[in-house]
Amino acid sequence: MRVLIVEDEAEFANTLQIALERERFIVDQADRISMAQEAAMSGSYDLVLLDRTLPDGDGLSLLPILRETHPGLPVIVLSARGEVIDRITGLDRGADDYLIKPFDVDEMFARIRAVRRRPAELGSEEIHVGALVFDVTNDEASVGGVRLDLTRRELRVLTVLVKRRGRTVLRESLEQAVYGFDDEVQSNTLDSHISRLRRKLTEASAQVEIHAIKGVGYLLKDLS
Repeated sequence: MRVLIVEDEAEFANTLQIALERERFIVDQADRISMAQEAAMSGSYDLVLLDRTLPDGDGLSLLPILRETHPGLPVIVLSARGEVIDRITGLDRGADDYLIKPFDVDEMFARIRAVRRRPAELGSEEIHVGALVFDVTNDEASVGGVRLDLTRRELRVLTVLVKRRGRTVLRESLEQAVYGFDDEVQSNTLDSHISRLRRKLTEASAQVEIHAIKGVGYLLKDLS
């Protein structure tokens, strides 16, 4: 799962990033609306954590842009502006939830789980490919009821491939989904993640194959 934190208080944003990365999230930060807009246009995100008081305006001004370009993208506002009218305004403007600072990190994770469940209520929460079962809500992969032990980047690769199963995913698209802005990506780093992921899927008898399209990208095949 890839998250964009839009927050200008560096210490607070770093604290959130550390907590999220411990849970195997890929995290990017933006400290102003303009930077967040650019990131949202170029990146593939599963969630946005959005502060309201930013150097270049109210973070809520980003919501219409996000809703137009990424209609189903969950957005949780994190703000010290906690009056009833502030919360109502945030929700009416399109936020999925509104969390008042200061807050407990465990509550933040509970809110994240809640907003990510909502789209799944419209359809299946699980994707089945071969013997592999992918839990979209909880970002978990299993075979025969046994959860696969994947690193956060291996999980992110699998997430993208599973959601586009049977279709070729460009190498550049995978790299954008897997790595944050500040990550130094070596030319063979993605290949290493995919190699380890292939091995784990084979050992688990997942009945799927990650097929390389030379010079283009990868696709996930159902072998069952």
